[in-house]
Amino acid sequence: MSTNASDPLAALGALPGVADAVDSVRKAVDRVYGHRVMRRRANEVASEAALRGARASAALSGADWALEEVRRRTDFGGEGEVRTVGAALRLTAEAGQLLSIWRQSPLRVLARLHLVAAGGAAPDDTVGRPRLVGEKVDEPLIEAPLPDADEVAGRLDGLSGLVIAGSSAPALVIASVVHGELLALRPFSSSNGLVARAAERIALVGSGLDPKSICPAEVGHAELGRAAYVAAFDGYLSGSPEGMAAWIVHCGRAVELGVRESTAVCEALQRGAA
Repeated sequence: MSTNASDPLAALGALPGVADAVDSVRKAVDRVYGHRVMRRRANEVASEAALRGARASAALSGADWALEEVRRRTDFGGEGEVRTVGAALRLTAEAGQLLSIWRQSPLRVLARLHLVAAGGAAPDDTVGRPRLVGEKVDEPLIEAPLPDADEVAGRLDGLSGLVIAGSSAPALVIASVVHGELLALRPFSSSNGLVARAAERIALVGSGLDPKSICPAEVGHAELGRAAYVAAFDGYLSGSPEGMAAWIVHCGRAVELGVRESTAVCEALQRGAA
């Protein structure tokens, strides 16, 4: 993706429209972090952002529940949509515990995320490891051709190497590539979309852009809609400069909409209406 072998993500920041998206996201994040409610009630904002982000991620995976239903429900042990919502909630809760491991061992984090998404209810040994030759993938939203198991292994190693090495690329670029690459590979037998969006959250938080995890990009992805999400992802799959830029800009818009959601939470807390 770049001629700079030591930092192959850096050139993506110079693609048309990406610098503007990075700047817009940075300003939006700075504004919500400067809200007076964040001085004393940041933990409450983060908890609400996590809940709303999980609901939105589940919606993109086909379980579009009302926020109050997600808030009210305590039993997520069933199948179908119930299981999807439960997996999204568990992933969001777990993501914050994995930040210290992410930069040293991203593959270990991804394995843990898949294990958490499965909730210990998997009927076989496919959980927590990349798929092997011949194993099927359940990911109805993304219909692009699946890379074979050898390609998955090689590209996961490459992604891991990029995260460990670090990059001068903006946080938005790094998080967008992590998200897009995991969607492209669909390395696990299930829950790849949920895992990809959780990894995007970890990358945004770990990069320092959103250290308190109050800017749920998942909310923005859901608000923009599944059709727009898939269309932007097609740009990532193309590998073209225009397609990559479109994906990164789309992810930036999702972060901004997540910021808007958390700003509304701050305003509600300030009014005493949380």
